[in-house]
Amino acid sequence: MKTPLRLALLSVLFTTTLAQAAELIPIDVHRDANCGCCKQWISHLQSNGLKVNDHVEADMGAVKQRLGVAPRLGSCHTAVIDGKFVEGHVPAEQVLALRQRADLRGIAAPGMPLGSPGMEVQGRSEAYQVIGLTRDGDDVVVADYPAH
Repeated sequence: MKTPLRLALLSVLFTTTLAQAAELIPIDVHRDANCGCCKQWISHLQSNGLKVNDHVEADMGAVKQRLGVAPRLGSCHTAVIDGKFVEGHVPAEQVLALRQRADLRGIAAPGMPLGSPGMEVQGRSEAYQVIGLTRDGDDVVVADYPAH
């Protein structure tokens, strides 16, 4: 009788561990209904372990202003993770790293750089930077992505 009980306990433990490991990290994405690149960026996030809550907005300017996105950092969509903004086509690796950056209010890939996630064009890319906005309002380069 001890063996079936052990198997049952191990099964519960294994299932619980798998469920915890499979928990996706939530992120809210605010976008315009007609933007195709936003949908591609959402797919990029989902394929990198994020659970996207998709919000279609009528006034993205108001969303950006409410979230504190400086106009110089602007792009087409704005996300929020752990209370911090993510503006534009920021790679998922930088989105996840933002969670560990207490010094930043948010990050951005200004504009719509070719070759960034959601802006892939066959054989074309341009260099771009991911910029962090510090709590003091200063810009800091968080990551450089070269053209290739």
